[in-house]
Amino acid sequence: MKTLDLSRVENLINAPDWVLVDARLSDAFNGWKLDGIARGGHLPGAVDFPANWLTVDDEAREQKLRAVLAGKGISTDKSVLLYDVNGKDARKVAEFLQTQGFHNLHYFNLKPWIDNPSLALVKWPGYQRVVPAEAVKAVLDGKQPESFENAGKVKILEASWGDEDESYSKGHIPTAVHVNTDLIEPMTTLLPPMWPLAEDSSLLKTAQSFGLTRDDTVIVTGEEPLAAYRVASILEYLGVKDVRILNGGTRAWERAGYALETQSHDPVPGKGFGADKPLRPEVIDTLPELQTKLTDKQHFTLVDNRTREEYLGESSGYSYHLKKGRIPGAVHGFAGEGNSYSMSHFRNIDGTMRNPREVLALWKAQNIDLNDALAFMCGSGWRAAEVYFYAEVAGLKNISIFSDGWIGWSNAGLPTLSGEPGQGNKKG
Repeated sequence: MKTLDLSRVENLINAPDWVLVDARLSDAFNGWKLDGIARGGHLPGAVDFPANWLTVDDEAREQKLRAVLAGKGISTDKSVLLYDVNGKDARKVAEFLQTQGFHNLHYFNLKPWIDNPSLALVKWPGYQRVVPAEAVKAVLDGKQPESFENAGKVKILEASWGDEDESYSKGHIPTAVHVNTDLIEPMTTLLPPMWPLAEDSSLLKTAQSFGLTRDDTVIVTGEEPLAAYRVASILEYLGVKDVRILNGGTRAWERAGYALETQSHDPVPGKGFGADKPLRPEVIDTLPELQTKLTDKQHFTLVDNRTREEYLGESSGYSYHLKKGRIPGAVHGFAGEGNSYSMSHFRNIDGTMRNPREVLALWKAQNIDLNDALAFMCGSGWRAAEVYFYAEVAGLKNISIFSDGWIGWSNAGLPTLSGEPGQGNKKG
């Protein structure tokens, strides 16, 4: 693998016959200053293929990685520039690419580029919202990592459905306090079963019972990121100053070489949240608010983040919910495949956030105007919450979550559609 110098790499930016591949952690690609570097971000036009993806425990790993290569345009007919800052990550990726038939491979150490402030690096506008394990560890060690300079009191929550023995007691980030998602979305007492968002007064009481205030910095994590994003979105709705997510959850923490703990930490109730109503009501759309927004066909788009089978009305997505279909006017915005917990279109193979540039490209291919006001929805708000955070990272501003989702809409007896859009849709 031939090593290229700085001047040569400067001339390769946006070269059509080259692909620039960032072999570092996706967090570094996103914008975080890891490994002691002076600036965060990636080379203009680069794609990400971190070396740590090569060791993910997945029976279909190699098949998935080949699909990733194709999706990112990393192909044998192009010259490939692999870069890192430690001299190790790029070499590991190169060894894998050689097994896939790649031969025209080149190497660049990014440090000279980083150390030259006149050379541009790209980072996502909201990259700090999704936090690497290294930064969380620094906080726990009493340090002040990048973007935490003006943070409030940092508190760590572990979110999951059910009691502590579901995941928390098996291992969590040190000092984390467990949050059962039933606290923010209690099950209805009447059939059919639903888990709608609790009343605002109840949400505020729950926040106070955990000692949370509007001025805090809260990092939410968990074994299943969906639960963490759901809780984080509600904290943002309530108006907590600074809400973040551990990118990849507890699995990312372990892959970074840090130990989980099993000691339980009880929440310490506070004296008050600091507000008597949600401070950011625009984060959550109620059903009546969504109905009003849907009348604005020129400036609003409802993005349906469910599987395609759910969107077409071929599956309800849930064992406890039988109604199938979609909300009229909704555009399919992807989620995952196979079940209502899959987020494969939005996550990397290691469970971290997918490159936002690729997510935006998915939506543009669906003719979703990113300048519109966008509301994200799924079955009941979990998948939509994760997508909402990724949209924030990408820099989208006029966005919201329709928390009731398909379950709330269809159980309200409102009009529905099924079938392929524009091909004799069946009305519900």
